[in-house]
Amino acid sequence: MQYRTLGKTGYNVSTISFGAWAIGGTWGQVDDQQSLSALHRALDLGVNFIDTADVYGDGHSERLIAQLRKERSEPFYVATKAGRRLPQQTKEGYTRANLESWIGRSLKNLQVDTLDLLQLHCPHPDVYASDEVFSILDDFKKEGLIRHYGISVETVQEALTGIQHEGVASVQIIFNMLRLKPAEQFFQAARENNVGILARVPLASGLLTGKLTRQTQFEADDHRSFNRNGEAFDKGETFSGVDYDVALDAVEDLKAILPEGMTLAQFALRWITMFPEVTCAIPGAKTPQQAESNVAAADLPELSAEVMQKVQAIYDQRIRGLVHQSW
Repeated sequence: MQYRTLGKTGYNVSTISFGAWAIGGTWGQVDDQQSLSALHRALDLGVNFIDTADVYGDGHSERLIAQLRKERSEPFYVATKAGRRLPQQTKEGYTRANLESWIGRSLKNLQVDTLDLLQLHCPHPDVYASDEVFSILDDFKKEGLIRHYGISVETVQEALTGIQHEGVASVQIIFNMLRLKPAEQFFQAARENNVGILARVPLASGLLTGKLTRQTQFEADDHRSFNRNGEAFDKGETFSGVDYDVALDAVEDLKAILPEGMTLAQFALRWITMFPEVTCAIPGAKTPQQAESNVAAADLPELSAEVMQKVQAIYDQRIRGLVHQSW
């Protein structure tokens, strides 16, 4: 396993970490024992950073992580997110009372006294420019409710706005082979501001596993079934906002340049870690085998400049110009 420093937190975290959205729900059926086994296996292999949110399974994901902590002796970092409990995203919803309530709920779910990292969970765009909201988070740091805070964003502009607040330690942003804009327009600013980057949706909702086809059917409670066009939440989340059929064509091109000795998913994760500004990728895993496959990407050889250029060319040909420009 490789490790990098997560911005201003000083945390030394595994470059392949664990995204705990899937084990909370909204990705089809899950089995808690399998989920815990996946978490245990990830820790066995050197993962020391887990990303979750208070709305993943309405707190179920956080509670599973609390159970994991009881069963393991070694320390690991947990980042959670808050804000998506609002019935509608508005700047006015990010009050001190609401934020304190959400944090308190996560503290209870995770069974800790202080959150390692709290992230605003893709709030209303106006929140990122709000001095008042970030001042409240500064107060919570002083009070010991949180050690550090960051933001989870939908767009590059939100990320650029958010990091103007000195206390923002990390940015969680969609970044994968089908979403290259962050590398082009955000990474340099993050580096200059000592802000860590968590690459979320690193496998484009499963597209970059290479296992999805035009005939793939998703369970009714899987967001890939009901949110493809943003019906339930942000359009840019599911499949990274890329048209499903267009993305499948790009995946076939990526398979054609797949380096020997790795799966497509491992190729996609290793590609992300080739960018030094990225602290870690946070792929999900619902089984120990998936966790093992993800973690193995951390120690794969560096990708050649030629391969990196070919990935760029596939994006330029298949994706660029077709995705929402703000992403």
